[in-house]
Amino acid sequence: MLTYTATYKFLADGVHAEVLDFPGVITCGRDIDQARRLLAAALVDMAETNISLGESLPTPTQGLAESEADIVEPIH
Repeated sequence: MLTYTATYKFLADGVHAEVLDFPGVITCGRDIDQARRLLAAALVDMAETNISLGESLPTPTQGLAESEADIVEPIH
């Protein structure tokens, strides 16, 4: 199983969520729970797209962090 790094930043109008080491996996939710759900779905969608196009999945980078993030955690 691949483990990527997810970051979350709290904004006035919601939570910005991003998988740092998988380009294009970005979303925003009303709260942290919704942002986590949407980010997980976006990760699955992007991974399935890469696979269907015959492209490899990006290699996760351990210890990757975004200095402006409020939360940094693994996402599988």
